[in-house]
Amino acid sequence: MNAAVLDLVDEFTVHTVYTADRLLADMDRNGIDEAVLVGYPICEWTDNWYTLQVAEAYDRLYGIVMLDPFAEGAADQLRRCMETDGILGFRLGAACPADQMWETFDPGVTWLRDAIAETEFWQAAVETDATVQLLCDHGQLDQALELVDRYPGLAYLFDHFAHAGPETPTDEGTFAQFAELAAYDTVAVKVSEIPHMSETTFPYADMHDHVRWFLETFGRERVIWGSDYPNVSDVASYPEARHWLRQVDSLSEGDRAWLTGRAFRRHVGLD
Repeated sequence: MNAAVLDLVDEFTVHTVYTADRLLADMDRNGIDEAVLVGYPICEWTDNWYTLQVAEAYDRLYGIVMLDPFAEGAADQLRRCMETDGILGFRLGAACPADQMWETFDPGVTWLRDAIAETEFWQAAVETDATVQLLCDHGQLDQALELVDRYPGLAYLFDHFAHAGPETPTDEGTFAQFAELAAYDTVAVKVSEIPHMSETTFPYADMHDHVRWFLETFGRERVIWGSDYPNVSDVASYPEARHWLRQVDSLSEGDRAWLTGRAFRRHVGLD
């Protein structure tokens, strides 16, 4: 592992090599039965070998791979990944440059609109029933709407409040386009990475209005909690990333049961 990678993960409180076994140990300590591993290869971003290996080897872990829809043979690569037990779909980092869909953010890029024309890739997604996970900025939701409108039969997951912070208004401007996405039953939103989105500490109360807005707009059946651990381990422990949801006023135990398990399983077809 080179020095640049070590510098990148230096602020994480977890072991530099955060293996599936370490994840499972953290899950056991925090009462979590199953988890989804979202591939985040920090050396070569389309190298999904470990995600594939983990998803196949551990019954409690599922996988989301990273793919480049513009790459030669992308459709076949998707088909091969989806043949692996436990792989649920792929993630597109629409808030990043097209050739580096992680860590380097540029909310001004528009390549997601161009990717819609990669029909062979999207046909493979439809054929394999792949879940599409999108990391985009709320200023890019117009592009996402075009994608969903073109391929409405796929299941979509939107990450991290679309990078909206506590001061981003929910009922006007770019974030409010989520209301248009909510018209599609195949779209779900994730309340994830909240320790980074928030400008406060646990329980991140300045983001709770955004959580409530998602619930009002999408219904609890299409709002999904995600820890984003260990990515948030520079500012939060696993218990903090897990238990902040208990502190959101107006959420019932039934709501929390949906957000922390039932909604995801239903949305991606695991039930």
